[in-house]
Amino acid sequence: MSRDGERTFTWPKADYSRVPYGVFTDPDLYDEEQKRIFRGPVWCYLALEAEIPNPGDHKTTFVGDTPVVVNRGPDGDIRAFVNRCAHRGTQLVRTPFGNHDTYTCVYHHWCYDLRGNLIGVPFQRGIDGAGGMPESFDKSAHGLHMLDVATYRGVIFGTFDPESEPLEAFLDDLSLEYLDRVFRKPIEVLGYSRQRIPANWKVYFENLRDPYHAGLLHQFVVTTGVFRNTQAGGTIMDRKKRHEVHYGIMDSDDSAVTSSQYEDLGMADPEVRLADPSIFEVVDEVGDGRAVAFLSVFPTAVFQQISTSVMTRQIRPRRHDEFELYWTAFGYTDDPPALRHKRLMQTNMMGSAGITSMEDGVVGALIQDSIRREDDFHSVIEMGGIGPIENQQTVITEVPIRGFWSYYCELMGMPAGEQ
Repeated sequence: MSRDGERTFTWPKADYSRVPYGVFTDPDLYDEEQKRIFRGPVWCYLALEAEIPNPGDHKTTFVGDTPVVVNRGPDGDIRAFVNRCAHRGTQLVRTPFGNHDTYTCVYHHWCYDLRGNLIGVPFQRGIDGAGGMPESFDKSAHGLHMLDVATYRGVIFGTFDPESEPLEAFLDDLSLEYLDRVFRKPIEVLGYSRQRIPANWKVYFENLRDPYHAGLLHQFVVTTGVFRNTQAGGTIMDRKKRHEVHYGIMDSDDSAVTSSQYEDLGMADPEVRLADPSIFEVVDEVGDGRAVAFLSVFPTAVFQQISTSVMTRQIRPRRHDEFELYWTAFGYTDDPPALRHKRLMQTNMMGSAGITSMEDGVVGALIQDSIRREDDFHSVIEMGGIGPIENQQTVITEVPIRGFWSYYCELMGMPAGEQ
């Protein structure tokens, strides 16, 4: 596994149907990802414009494991910067949300404007000719480390790489079409949830690209009919296979077929009913019949609609074997009270204590625990077929996972096998 002290990873299949477990457990690879991916030529989800509506508003967030602040300036423009004072590296902004005219470091009180410019250094000239900064010190050369920022449909993205392709080209038509669908009118934020999961961030991103598991692991949605593998659905990828949408159509399966397919699994019992079905009741607001629709945007964002709830998820890596998952629930400003209540109720399916999403966190931990000494082994990703990575007219597939790995390896400079 290593040569001259440098660890290598074997990808025995050129179609990425074999993934070396070492990519989930190696701390040095994790550090390299922060450089090549999160500070590389990708756009990372930062926040929603609705979260910082007024001049001076800010939200703290992350790009990879780098803390970032996104704010709205006095001119209404949105900016983002690394949450680090240029003086001695102290965390500059310590509140998750707020409104400020300036930012002042708690350590030595260096002060910055909302554009990231250094505007104040206490005792810069010293006192009575003693101390202070040298005459050559130029405040304009010591501003905050800024990111490039762009928005689409009120969704804020940032990149460290000035050579990154334009945001809309990065998102590609697939993501743009989905974001048009979800952010078709003004939104209001309903709340937040977050959790720590003891697993590598890529374990979870694989899960997001895997519709096959949803109709097996999540027995609640199977039993209630929100999502079943027997329903009509599919998965679509962008041209570089880095982003993916999968969806399911509620009530599109035949009850006899569902019963026969799930019989041996002890799931989808037609006699099981909820006393209050409103927790999953679907309101077809768009008119496309999709009870479930997920967009995963490389590397760490998800925009989801499950039943009537709409949310974002942001993966925030912490170290090679731990990440934070940050959920933002929202609705639309013109929602009548009954629909707003329904969206809030349905957040009980998702989030850190969600009826279904808790299971994804547990599975991630189970994977991480079982592979930490298994670097010589690989996962097997063949559901949906091997070979070309193509869109699927079914949810019984793992092909989008292989699409993720193909783009990951491109950024990381990892060659795959020839078979």
